[in-house]
Amino acid sequence: MTSNTDKDSKPVVTSFRNNIEVGGLHAPEKDRYHLYISYGCPWSQRASILRKLKGLDEFIGMTVVSPRMSPESWAFKKADDYPGTEDDPLYGASRIRELYLKSDPDYGGRFTVPMLWDKKLEKVVNNESAELIRIFNTGFNDILPSEKAAIDVYPEALRKDIDSVHEWVSDTINSGVYKAGLAKTQKEYEVAVNALFASLDRLEGMLKGNTYLIGNTLTEVDVRLFTPLIRFDPIYYGIYKCNLGSIRHDYPELNRWMKNLYWNNPAFKETTNFDHSKVTYYLADTTFNLQLNPNASE
Repeated sequence: MTSNTDKDSKPVVTSFRNNIEVGGLHAPEKDRYHLYISYGCPWSQRASILRKLKGLDEFIGMTVVSPRMSPESWAFKKADDYPGTEDDPLYGASRIRELYLKSDPDYGGRFTVPMLWDKKLEKVVNNESAELIRIFNTGFNDILPSEKAAIDVYPEALRKDIDSVHEWVSDTINSGVYKAGLAKTQKEYEVAVNALFASLDRLEGMLKGNTYLIGNTLTEVDVRLFTPLIRFDPIYYGIYKCNLGSIRHDYPELNRWMKNLYWNNPAFKETTNFDHSKVTYYLADTTFNLQLNPNASE
């Protein structure tokens, strides 16, 4: 876990960054852990894809919160009975914040999803999506069937290439859509949206003749890119003004790649919920700069 420290007070925990490992505090065990996600959240979908891909849906329970996030944090069915929202099966909580504060009453961070919970210790294990997908990738291999343990989206031979692509994709696409959509000035918007589409152009070239982005095998890069791109045309194109082009009409290779994952791999299709995703963004309590002009520099 990470913390902020004040010289006159004890450290305040702001995130949980623990691991699952044999012999560790959080050991791999069937039915010991529970994953909390929002179908509307692209960061949550990363974790739910890996859970399904690795066959961990037989080992780790999962609960879906309401897509309508409020200032009090993500809600369970008890507090918001939106279709598809589920009750907290462990404690009957109303909101995700209650679990964070149960884990640490002095918790001082954001009440985010995805979040992995240890039922035995009644503690949050980890709430960082990039780390959760690696935990799910290898952390339970000792107890998984051999065919599921063999699935590796972060193979040693490709790690340098994966990390290199992550560096610019995360900055310009995963975070880039927010930089564009939440920009306060025209200049900020133009910098972000131009970087975003430059990266989409680059990815379009990488996919020519390939089924996947790196090593022609499914890797973390595909998982982490899928979640913003499946939301791109129905959400970011409009609400965040990322509309210099669409995936469907202007990026045939990316569109082919995305449709292949969606239609041919259940881990991607079954974790995608367009209704929840649109509700999360279009009902978000966010103030947008309506004066931004996508074509102002042309």
